[in-house]
Amino acid sequence: MSEELNEKFENAVNTMITHIGEDPTREGLEKTPHRVRKAYEFIYGGYKENPKEILQKALFTSSNDEMVLIKDIEFYSTCEHHLLPIIGRVHVAYIPDGKVVGLSKIPRVVDVFARRMQIQEQLTEQIADAIMDTIAPKGVAVVIAARHMCMEMRGVEKINSITTSSALRGLFKKDQRTRSEFFSLINSPTGTRY
Repeated sequence: MSEELNEKFENAVNTMITHIGEDPTREGLEKTPHRVRKAYEFIYGGYKENPKEILQKALFTSSNDEMVLIKDIEFYSTCEHHLLPIIGRVHVAYIPDGKVVGLSKIPRVVDVFARRMQIQEQLTEQIADAIMDTIAPKGVAVVIAARHMCMEMRGVEKINSITTSSALRGLFKKDQRTRSEFFSLINSPTGTRY
């Protein structure tokens, strides 16, 4: 970012601080605009990454044609309506069709889309579509369960509510047995952590 854009951002943070009734020149807040800018650059870093490139860098030929599942991928995102946190876990499965992807690339793709202003429903679709389009598996399934601070910190203030969304592609949508196996696996106790 240019110095001019950085300055505009930090001035906007000062305006927000003043608007809520604080003094942006007080000791604890003097460097807050700079810290907020740096935090936002990290939190919204997903705009600078291409999920397809990440997946394409780690594709390997494989005869495996059974489900590959990564459970409980934690993520943090931001509600695009209120700029408040969304905190949750993602379960991602795919059925290879001649290619598998390096396991670390799936959580990286989750982070790319999560580190953008989001709604949960779209986040779920984006993860599934990126994997389906890039790896070309027989099927993809994504389930997200998350807490939304826009519902907990303000508005209806429902602190125990969890929002669940799913995106099913290929065999996961067409084949009941495949879908049932996926949901059984993601709902089974995790057990011992290795």
